[in-house]
Amino acid sequence: MFIDTLYFQRFNFLLCTITILWTTSMVAQQEILARDYKTYCNPIDIDYTYMSHYRASRNVSYRSGADPAVVNFKGKYYMFVTRSHGYWSSTDMSNWNFIRPQSWYFNGSNAPAAAVRNGKILVLADPSGRGAVIETDNPKLGDWKTNFAVINTNNGVQDPDIFVDDDNRVYLYEESSNKWPIRGVELDTANYYIPIGEQKDLITLHPDKHGWERFGQDHKSELKPFIEGPWMIKHQDTYYLEYGAPGTQWNVYADGVYTSKNPLGPFTYAPYNPVSYKPGGFLKGSGHGSTVKDHQGNLWHYATMAISVNYKFERRIGMYPAGFEDNGQMFVNTAYGDYPHYLPSVEVPDHKDRFTGWMLLSYKKPVSTNSPLVKGQNNVADESEKGYMQEQIKGFEIDKINDEEIRSYWVSVANNDSIYVKIDMEKPMDVKAIQINFQDYKSAIFGKPDTLKQRFTIEGSLDGQKWSTIADYSKNNRDMPHGYIELEAPVEARYIRYNHIYCTNKYLAISEFRVFGNGKENKPKMPKNFEVVRDQDRRNAHLSWEKVKDAMGYVIYWGIEKDKLNLSALMYGEPNYELRALSTAQDYYYRVEAFNENGISTSSKILYTK
Repeated sequence: MFIDTLYFQRFNFLLCTITILWTTSMVAQQEILARDYKTYCNPIDIDYTYMSHYRASRNVSYRSGADPAVVNFKGKYYMFVTRSHGYWSSTDMSNWNFIRPQSWYFNGSNAPAAAVRNGKILVLADPSGRGAVIETDNPKLGDWKTNFAVINTNNGVQDPDIFVDDDNRVYLYEESSNKWPIRGVELDTANYYIPIGEQKDLITLHPDKHGWERFGQDHKSELKPFIEGPWMIKHQDTYYLEYGAPGTQWNVYADGVYTSKNPLGPFTYAPYNPVSYKPGGFLKGSGHGSTVKDHQGNLWHYATMAISVNYKFERRIGMYPAGFEDNGQMFVNTAYGDYPHYLPSVEVPDHKDRFTGWMLLSYKKPVSTNSPLVKGQNNVADESEKGYMQEQIKGFEIDKINDEEIRSYWVSVANNDSIYVKIDMEKPMDVKAIQINFQDYKSAIFGKPDTLKQRFTIEGSLDGQKWSTIADYSKNNRDMPHGYIELEAPVEARYIRYNHIYCTNKYLAISEFRVFGNGKENKPKMPKNFEVVRDQDRRNAHLSWEKVKDAMGYVIYWGIEKDKLNLSALMYGEPNYELRALSTAQDYYYRVEAFNENGISTSSKILYTK
């Protein structure tokens, strides 16, 4: 009896201790995660998973997040991502919490499909391509159930999308190939979601007519392009079948759309394609995505963006305002798409334009560190010789940290609390946000350990002598590979310093240390002598203008209607641009603007080409 009582007391004490520790940990984690932000900055800052499915043959460690399928379910957003061994949930599109489901795919989901029907989330994402639809009414727990009715199509199911129509009927769209088209078929909701009849061929690529469908960096490869990642959305009485092309590893990865009055077609190519396109800036590409309605009734497009350094499929996720014009034209606004934008909860005059106006203050400014330079080569899976990757950027010098190129990065020899990086913005400016993008150099992490975190402080100074802490993450326990920090109030500073404390990787590596806010001087003037010449190959046009004094860069806009220039490309440095994303049968309008730390110039006149 004494032994039983003593055992019970010890067990109760242990249970209470575990409960207290767990509660304390959860409270601390919630305090860190519950960021009361008004803004976000791409790529979205989630705890991206380290890929493990290539470990046996390559032993290359890298994070990735791609092919996002986002649904709005019972007041929360759920985001399903390729090979992540779980998924994320959020109430505000700012704070995303990773869920390790009670049951899930052993090898992680692949290009997941997700949809809401009858109070449940449906998912189709078996990596084999020959699995069943799974479902749950409790995604927070993740007690996913399956009926084992395999959807066994001719070539397997690749990059699937499940669409639930207004009449509650369900359709499957799928394919990822440079040979096969996007196919569609209705699923039998009364018979375990197996196909009703044969699949129909719906859409395919025509790179000879649609310039943006050409493969390679800037559409300059002769290799055959890929069509993939369908996603269906319905607006009024029209079905919009989104699709990704021409290849996930390129800066021109994009989403286009075909339309129809019937979920299985016939479909018509949208003349304003592509709809989601981001070939320039810090993080490039915006393909294989999903479009979801927020709690306020506005649409957002989540897309795949490329890094492709450690491996061609090293990717991240971006989110952009989306919607439909009065005439039914679909748009996704990627202009200044990796600068801070307002979150869905912030009311703005026009949902299409959520850019805060906070400019980049750190671009190519003098930068220094007290860490010696790492010399050597990374352990990467390089396929550049085969034409399926860009060539590696050599060297890990400190000036790689603010060149606005996510594929280049600085590496520190040391990884301890004595290391700092200092940026001199050359003039006092109003700092409003910071983004620190960590990278993987000779990483040995695989899967999703719970120990990942980065610890640091950010300081500001007007004279380089007296420093004040403006962000303290010295006790951070959250994994934040793209740490975005919105300051509570603007801080006037000329110098910004990152003080390193800890990161889980052996090496401290940062691809970009970005400072946002507003300068105090003049905006650049409007670009002069803007000209557009349509090439003999009508897929291409050459845009030129005079270099603008004090301009950091330029943004060009184009579209098929004068008041709907919904496509854009941002470039730093020198003027002029070869636009290779046009359709041969279409006429276009164009304009250009310049920008710097102080703001955006007046736009040029709008030009037209047949």
